Amino acid sequence: MTRHIRHAAVFCALLLLALLVNALRVQVVRSAAYDGNPANRRESIARYGQPRGDILVGGAPVTGSRDTGEQLRYERTYTDGPLYAPVTGFASQEYGTTFLEHAEDDLLSGLDPMLSPFPLWNDVTRGRPPGGTVVTTLDRRAQRAAFAALDGRKGAVAAVEPATGRVLALVSSPSYDPALLSGNDPGAEAAWERLNGDPDRPMLNRAVRQTYPPGSTFKVVTAAAALDAGVVTDLDAPTDSPVPYRLPGTTTRLTNSGDGCADAPVREAFEWSCNTVFAKLGVRVGLARMSRTAQAFGFNDPDVRIPFPVATSTFDTSLDQAQLALSSIGQYNTRATPLQMATVAAAVANGGQVREPYLVERTTRRGGATVGTAGSRSARQAMFPSTAVRLRELMEDVVREGTGTRAAIPGARVGAKTGTAQHGIGNAGTPYAWCVSWAQGRRDVEPSVAVAVVVEDGSADRGEITGGGMAAPIARAVMASVLAP
Repeated sequence: MTRHIRHAAVFCALLLLALLVNALRVQVVRSAAYDGNPANRRESIARYGQPRGDILVGGAPVTGSRDTGEQLRYERTYTDGPLYAPVTGFASQEYGTTFLEHAEDDLLSGLDPMLSPFPLWNDVTRGRPPGGTVVTTLDRRAQRAAFAALDGRKGAVAAVEPATGRVLALVSSPSYDPALLSGNDPGAEAAWERLNGDPDRPMLNRAVRQTYPPGSTFKVVTAAAALDAGVVTDLDAPTDSPVPYRLPGTTTRLTNSGDGCADAPVREAFEWSCNTVFAKLGVRVGLARMSRTAQAFGFNDPDVRIPFPVATSTFDTSLDQAQLALSSIGQYNTRATPLQMATVAAAVANGGQVREPYLVERTTRRGGATVGTAGSRSARQAMFPSTAVRLRELMEDVVREGTGTRAAIPGARVGAKTGTAQHGIGNAGTPYAWCVSWAQGRRDVEPSVAVAVVVEDGSADRGEITGGGMAAPIARAVMASVLAP
C-alpha cells in the first residue's frame, strides 16, 4: 500500500513539474511570440484601459480621454484639434500614433519606467502607472495668430525663439481634426479614407515634413556666405552684375522681376530681391564656401528632431557653376522646410548662432513631478557675429523700404526677407510665397521671435502671388502676437 502511495506521489510531482515547465515555457520562452500574436488583445486592452496622459500648451491641456465603456475603454479627445494637429498628431486605436503622440507615446501611455518609483514591481505585476504629461514650448497666442492668418490657405508657419530654439508656433493648413481617427468604429475608417484621399493632403505637416524651394529667402544664406568670405565688404558699393546675367557655361539668361538691378549694391539688391546680383554672388563665393555656410545653418542635416523627425532641408554639394548660381537664389535643388527657414532668420537675430529647435519643454508625472527637461540646447556659429549685425541691417531695410513693408510692426524693430519661389517644369507651377522675419519689441534686449511663412495657394492669381503681399502679413500677425504684452 505504501509503495502505491509513493508511486502516486511521484507521479503527481512529475505532473506538477510538467505544469511548472510548461508555465515557464509559456511565460518566458514563448512570451514574445504570444505578445506579438495578432489575436492577443491583452496589450491593447491594457493600453486603452486607462486615460492617456495629456499634452499641454500654455499650461492647459489640448488633449483628453473619453470613457467609451467598451473593451478598448478610453479614446483620445482633442481641444481645437485642427489648430494643434501638426504638433499633437493623432493617437488612434486603429491607425497608431503620429508626431508628439508618437514621440512621447511611452510617457503618455504609462509605459515609461521613469513614471514609477518602483519600475521592477510594475514588471512583476504587469501594471502600469498613470500616463505622464508633455509640456510644450508653444505660445498659444502665436499658434492661434498663425492659424487665423493662414485662413485655410494651403501653407505653413513656423516660429521659434532665437535665443533658445523654443518652437513658439507650428501650423499647417489645411488641417484636420485628429479626434476623427481616435476610435476603431466605421466612422474612423471612413475619416481615414477621406483624409488620405483628399488632394489637399490635410494630414501632411507642411511646417516640418514638406520641403519647398525657398526662393529669395535663401539670399540670407548667400549674403552670409559672401560677407563671411570677404567677397562683399561694402554693402553700398556697386556690384559688377549685368542684367540679364548669363549663367556660366550656358546660353541661359537670368533676369529679374523688377528694374534697377544692373550693378546694384548688395543693400539695394537685397531690398528688392535682385536675382542677377545674388546668383553671380553665389558663383563668386564658390561651391565649397556656399555648402559650408548652408550646412552651418542646418541644411543637409538628416538628424533634426523636435522630438519627432523633421524632413531634411537640402543644398546640393555637387553643382556646376550654372547650378550653383540658381541654388544661391533658392532654386534648382535647394529645398527647405518652413522650420529650417525660421531657424535661418533666428540665427541672424541671435548674433549668428543657431540654436537647435525643440518643442517639448519638460515631461512630468501626473502629480506634476518632473520626469525630464529640454536642458541646454547645442549651439553652432553659422556666421561671424559681425556678419549677423550687417544682415540685421539688410533685413530691416527690406521692411523699412523694400519688399517686406507689410511685415512692419509699429514700435518694434523688424527684419524680413521675402521670396516668390518658382517651381515645376519650366517654372510653370504656381509660385510659393515666402517670408522669413524676426522682431524685437520696444522693451526687449534682443529679438524674441523669428518666423517663416510659406503660402502655396493655387487659387490666387499667379501675378498676385508675392512673398511681400501674401506671406509678410501672416508673419507680422505671428510676431505681433508674441510681442504683445
